[in-house]
This record gives sequence, C-alpha cells and structure tokens, in this order.
Amino acid sequence: MQETPKLWTRPFIFLLLGNLFTFMSFQMLLPNLPPYIESIGGSKMEIGLVTTMFSIAAILIRPFIGHILMTRERKLLVLAGSVSLLGMTLLYPITQIVIVLLMLRFAHGLAWGWSTTTNGTAAVDIVPRKRVGEGMGYFGLSITIGMIIAPSLGIFLYQHYTFNLLIWISAALGIVAILLFSFTSFHTPDNVKENQEAPPKFSFAGSLIEKRSWYPALVTFFTTFGYGSIVTYIVIFGTERGLSGTYLFYLFNALFATISRPVTGRYFDKKGPWNLIKVCTLLAFIAMWVLAFAETNMHLIISGALFGLGYGSMMPAFQAWVISKTTTARSGIANGMFYSSIDLGIGLSAVVLGVIYQFVETASLFKISSFLFLLVFILTWLDARKQTEPWEPVS
Repeated sequence: MQETPKLWTRPFIFLLLGNLFTFMSFQMLLPNLPPYIESIGGSKMEIGLVTTMFSIAAILIRPFIGHILMTRERKLLVLAGSVSLLGMTLLYPITQIVIVLLMLRFAHGLAWGWSTTTNGTAAVDIVPRKRVGEGMGYFGLSITIGMIIAPSLGIFLYQHYTFNLLIWISAALGIVAILLFSFTSFHTPDNVKENQEAPPKFSFAGSLIEKRSWYPALVTFFTTFGYGSIVTYIVIFGTERGLSGTYLFYLFNALFATISRPVTGRYFDKKGPWNLIKVCTLLAFIAMWVLAFAETNMHLIISGALFGLGYGSMMPAFQAWVISKTTTARSGIANGMFYSSIDLGIGLSAVVLGVIYQFVETASLFKISSFLFLLVFILTWLDARKQTEPWEPVS
C-alpha cells in the first residue's frame, strides 16, 4: 500500500500562518475604505473606484510575477511582497485627498498582486500533489479566515475607535507575517532551477492566462463578482439598517468555513470539484437573500453561517481545481490567473454596482448579485456533464 505523503510539515505550517496574518492585515482595511472615502467627501462612483483601481493594479502585475516565479526561488519574492504591503499600509493615514488615496490604492494593488501570487505558488510547491485539494483547502482556510475575521475586527475598530488605530493594528499583523515568512523553509521545484539556465521568453498574454485552467478561473470570476457587493457595501448597509453587529456576518462566515474545510478538502481529492461547488453555490445564493432582508443581528449570523459554508468552501476548491489542471512548471502562472480572476470579479463588481447603486437601495445590490451564484451553478453543471472519466487525484 502506497504511503500517504505528509502534509503538515513545519514549512507548510509557517507558510499557512504567515499567509493568514498577511490576509488579516489587508482585509482589516477592505470593508472600511468605502465608508472612509465617503467620510472625506468621496462620491458614490469614487467609492467603487477604490476597489477597481486596486484590482486593475493587481491584475497587471501578476503576469510579470508569474513569469518571474518560473525562474526564481520563492523566499525572497515572498518577503518582498510582504514588505511592500506593509509599506503601503503605513501610507494611508497621511492623506485625506481622494485622488491621492486612489493612487495609493493602485500601488497597494501592485503589492497585493505580487504577494498573493508568490504565497499561493509557494504553497503549491510545498503541498504534495496527491493531496492538493486538502492542502490548498487548508491554505485557502488561512485566506478565508483572514478575509472574514479581520474585516469584523476592522469594522469594530473603525466604528468604535479611529481609522489611524485600524492602520497601526493592520501594520502590526503585517510585521508578524514578515517574521513568519523569514523563518519558513521554501521549496523550489527542479524545473524552476532548470529554467534559470535558459529562462523562458516573457509573454504578457502567455503569463496572464494558463490555457489549461481557464475554465475554473472563469467560474471563479463570476463567483467573486457576486461576492463583491458584500465587500463594498455591507458596512454601509448595516448603517442604513441600524445593525450594530455587521461584524457578526464575517465572524460566523469564518466559523462555518473553518468547520467545513477538512471535509470539503478531502471530498475534493476523492470526488472532484463539481458536486461540491454546486451545493456551495445554492448555500451562497440563499445567504445573499437572507442578508438582503436582514433586520436583526440574528439575520446577519444566519446569513454569515450559510455564506461560510457556501462561498467559504468554494474558493479553495476553485484554487485546487485551477492548479489540478496545469503542470508544476506553470503553477505560478495558474495561481496568478486564479487571484486575478478574484480581483477582476470584485473590481468589476464595484464598478457595475456603483452605477446601479445610484438608482436602487443597498439591499437590492445583494439580491442582484445573488444570481451570479446561480450562473456559477450552471457553469459547473455544464463542465461536469463533459467529464467522461472518474475523478483522479493529481499525481
């Protein structure tokens, strides 16, 4: 009987924790920037541009870092991204001019695109390929917890203290991430070392898109487009409804995503992504409608729990699906495309919903966005119908 490769190694644990603190540092700011922009005189369109400028920058940088990852060792690239994120975070308190803040968001997007691509690729290098679903599920859990717990903490700090205190705590978390990465032992694949002798020619389009993985990346895009309404408008929605516990949505989102992760990761490795994602899309759809009609904190808790089971389980499954369809040599490019699909989905969502927001109430944005999850269900179902062979774990 073949021995199961070890997953929980010291490098994997340190990388997972470092990525957790990276996402916590960043995600504390994300839901609070729209109301902050509003407080310093930003228009509704400029609120959407805060997210869009960031997403455009992250997408533009990823083909370059994806290409660099084909020839360079991981540690220096991971540390460079983390230090850049810390520097961008510390610059936020120095300006209250909207146009300058938009420029800062663009620079922050460059650092974010660099960091997420290198961190995700470093995880792929460490995780055994036969356990990619489970391993990237746990790595994705560090992302999910960062994306959910940190915003709830950030919302609490922004609503009860000051924006500057929010920045300083975010920076402290970024420093912890840098320290963890400093003590992490990274693995560089043999084909990357071979590429150092004869570096492949750079192509922006070739480094932007991994052809083998385009379909799961497209499905990821529509998923995050649906999620974009929550990122941009949930704090404003909570204020309109007089809900004091907006952070509870994120908190229970994280809790139920964490509870489900061991099960969903193993299911992916055994059965593949299709049935898992279809169930998750329906849970996310229901969660959006519960949120849209929320009148009490209990409604936020129910919505957050359902969304954690749905969206929180989908994202690592999408990443594992993207990685499972490509080679180790191009895993950096595939990872970059995966994260770009996330940023593009959230960024375009902010623009489109920013226009719609001028004509409808905030709750309607959640209702409209919910139908993106039904589209994801259909796309996943169509791909499942094309499968002629049983799912096999990646070797």
